Amino acid sequence: MTILYALPEPAVIELIMSGVNKVDRILVIDDDVELCSLVGEYLEPEGFQVEAVYEGNRGLERALSNDHLLIVLDVMLPGMNGFDLLRQLRSTSKVPVLLLTARGEDVDRIVGLEIGADDYLPKPFNPRELVARIRAILRRTQGAERASGGQIPDALRVGDVQLDPATRTVLHKGQPVELTSVEFNLLHVLLREAGHVVTREHLVDAVLSRKFSPFDRSIDMHVSKVRKKLGDSDVGSDHIKTVRGVGYIFVHPRNEVRSEG
Repeated sequence: MTILYALPEPAVIELIMSGVNKVDRILVIDDDVELCSLVGEYLEPEGFQVEAVYEGNRGLERALSNDHLLIVLDVMLPGMNGFDLLRQLRSTSKVPVLLLTARGEDVDRIVGLEIGADDYLPKPFNPRELVARIRAILRRTQGAERASGGQIPDALRVGDVQLDPATRTVLHKGQPVELTSVEFNLLHVLLREAGHVVTREHLVDAVLSRKFSPFDRSIDMHVSKVRKKLGDSDVGSDHIKTVRGVGYIFVHPRNEVRSEG
């Protein structure tokens, strides 16, 4: 039976069950005690165990423990704000992060995605939407092989970029490129369709697992991050080109995609 423990400063609530491991634990870092309890009430029936931390420094410590499947992170935190926490976390960890932002604060969402958040959700939100977002992120990050009946797609090489779904690695000119889970999946979609325009609607559906909204620019921020990380191609131009009003295209010299192996 799950028991709620209220601890003194630094304020921490942990929902702990014996035998809980990384595959079913969610870390919530937010100074809103009531919200953390509500999140726990909605996630427990979904099979998750929730650990909630109310302060940024302690939150970073727990986030770096590698004990959690996903982290829900608020931007406004005492001790260390969510942006600084995410920056430090991303220097060593690829754990998926869902960022909680104030409604209407576009700057927060843009900065969060640039730093490396996998997705964002503006406050106030419907707890059911939070559960849906978490599920969507986990579907993207738990490996394409499970979604395809255990079949692991072939590695792809397009020009000077190589992507291996089996090891979740990307090389540019032979050098490793560090990508978040969302960025990796985005690049995978673009490489599979290299030489062809991929619409923003398709990218949002395939990469973010949600319906397209013309006011949601998160997919554009992810594309921008991948573009910067890949740098210039052999011919000195961006690998990913914007097709205004439509979507994006991964450009390569011969307009062909080669499977490795």
